[in-house]
Amino acid sequence: MLVATPRIFPPLGSAPVVSFPLGTCKYSIPCSIHPFLKNPKSVFLLSLAGKAPRDEESLWLVWVTWIEMGVWKARLLSTNLLLLHPNAKHVCWRSTTTTTTKSVSWSVICCVMLFGLGLISLLTGHVASHLEWYSHRLRHRALYYSTPDGSDHAPIDIWESQYSKYYYGCKERGRHFRPAVRERKSKGYLLIATSGGLNQQRNGITDAVVVARILNATLVVPELDHQSFWKDDSDFANIFDMNWFITYLAKDITIVKRVPDKVMRSMEKPPYTMRVPRKSEPEYYLDQVLPILSRRRVLQLTKFDYRLANNLDDELQKLRCRVNYHALRFTKPIRELGQRLVMRMRKMASRYIAVHLRFESDMLAFSGCYFGGGEKERRELGEIRKRWTTLPDLSHDGERKRGKCPLTPHEVGLMLRALGFTNDTYLYVASGEIYGGDETMQPLRDVFPNIYTKEMLAQKEELKPFLPFSSRLAAIDYIVCDESNVFVTNNNGNMAKILAGRRRYMGHKRTIRPNAKKLSALFMSRHEMDWDTFASKVKACQRGFMGEPDEMRPGRGEFHEYPSTCVCEKPFMDDLSQDGFRPPKLAANNVTVNGGGNEESVRKRSGRMAST
Repeated sequence: MLVATPRIFPPLGSAPVVSFPLGTCKYSIPCSIHPFLKNPKSVFLLSLAGKAPRDEESLWLVWVTWIEMGVWKARLLSTNLLLLHPNAKHVCWRSTTTTTTKSVSWSVICCVMLFGLGLISLLTGHVASHLEWYSHRLRHRALYYSTPDGSDHAPIDIWESQYSKYYYGCKERGRHFRPAVRERKSKGYLLIATSGGLNQQRNGITDAVVVARILNATLVVPELDHQSFWKDDSDFANIFDMNWFITYLAKDITIVKRVPDKVMRSMEKPPYTMRVPRKSEPEYYLDQVLPILSRRRVLQLTKFDYRLANNLDDELQKLRCRVNYHALRFTKPIRELGQRLVMRMRKMASRYIAVHLRFESDMLAFSGCYFGGGEKERRELGEIRKRWTTLPDLSHDGERKRGKCPLTPHEVGLMLRALGFTNDTYLYVASGEIYGGDETMQPLRDVFPNIYTKEMLAQKEELKPFLPFSSRLAAIDYIVCDESNVFVTNNNGNMAKILAGRRRYMGHKRTIRPNAKKLSALFMSRHEMDWDTFASKVKACQRGFMGEPDEMRPGRGEFHEYPSTCVCEKPFMDDLSQDGFRPPKLAANNVTVNGGGNEESVRKRSGRMAST
């Protein structure tokens, strides 16, 4: 805190003093300021100059203001009381019918001045401390990653964020969050048919709970997709703990395993089926979906993935977090095998990296990118791409420059080594069938020899019950990746986004996603520079892509990747900040909390009355 240093001046001694009657007040001041007193009925800036031998410019500023009834009032502006010269005398009285003389107490003025001094010191001290911290923070950030020209080579903590201890996942319901509507009083039964693979369906289930809350509907346990590319006929209860799911969300919505037979027999028509547009706002569900649900009593929404808007009010966002990070718990067999694989990785190394490597043939064909496999690759991926008749013709080079191409296994290895991971680091690779097989994986093994997969860690008897089901195998990979010290992805797919959001919520565990747009050009020109220069530029490219808390900003990405509403800052305590730094502030959410996230509160926000 900045504190003004007192400076005491010697008395004026025999300096001439002139007395001025100003209105009904009398001032005795040194002659050196006599020229200032030209008009006693104006506002003067008086300067009482202490003639110190070494400092003739030190001034005591006094604003003298004319007030009606001939009263003068002194408003003192200074940051140091001791600069007031003792030889300046002030006597003031007020004229009334009976003239009396009242001396203004200097103790009152001194108290006011001391209060002002303390306030100014407090404010300037806070400003100075914040400026000092931010300047130190900026210097620290500059050293955290090497600059593109390689001028700085300060080490970085590539295993964990030093600021993760300042944040925690917050999912609690607000004070005005209304209890769940009971089944008999709900608007009807909502059936959900999800779409895609495990993590795409996970996102659909999360949004289905929120939609049921908005509609005041009873949710029937969602139906999983059996017709997608993965051809997995697993039901909800085969992957997720159904009873836990229903019980955990009992205060949010009512969930049933199926529509009661009595309701089905009473229906004159089969359940109405519809598909809502992608990223629909809550008002759309109230205007377009709720009337049908109220009329038909049972409604099914199909292809339910990304069918709810990204930005919702805080209560609905926190409901998303309760569903995704708590209610959707895997079944006991999946959890047990996943934890066993984590323990086996920990026995070999105290910490490990999990790499989610999406490099299957269908994924590469869909991207429209070229990965250096020659005419054979172009022919094979071109045939697979014909499955999607609506995909446009894309420029391979253009897609890579735009950062739309996933990194190859070799490029992932180069990025990790450039960031500072040594070649004795243990890697767990979560992937499907890699296009090109061992030949594609060999460059990564050359850089990191200690590579393991679930097939290598698990015994055949342990893995056998899960082999026919791709979603259950993906769930095992999900657990091992979530428990890793560092999670790395070569793509920006559903699993990468959902796991990145979960790791932020669970304590900002280090999550590295490649800045493909900048890295692609760097990889193509890596042979034109030495290794130190290449590594320095990789670190510069990855700034802002390392899973730090301050990477979350309003409007950035999908909510399940950046769950900013559900990540809160711990109250700052000195014992948490022994290094003298305060954590970076999270960007404030731009959506206000209103009501309980149900039909009534949504209608109130849109200026309409809730239906009864």
